[in-house]
Amino acid sequence: MAANQAQNLAGQLLKVSTAWPKDPFRPNLQLPVFFESLAKHPRLTPASVKASEALLNNRVSAKYPTPETLLRPKSMPMHYDRLLEGYEKSAQGIKRPWYKVFFNIW
Repeated sequence: MAANQAQNLAGQLLKVSTAWPKDPFRPNLQLPVFFESLAKHPRLTPASVKASEALLNNRVSAKYPTPETLLRPKSMPMHYDRLLEGYEKSAQGIKRPWYKVFFNIW
């Protein structure tokens, strides 16, 4: 009975591992590899599987949304939008032109 439950938990964690997106900036350090090794652990608990599923489904950010005042501070309202844009373009290999970097133009 306990072995069957452990296999079920390992299967659920492997599903989370396969659904997790790859990190383009750290190809040698991937969270799915950690989940796969955790699925093989003999003392895998339902709480750890539930926590990994919550991370995958963004349940915490849905339960506790980030206020708009933190996302767009008055001193620099576009900061996080530009940061996200830079991250996405960097993942695609697109760099900002030198003059935009030099003159701090977005």
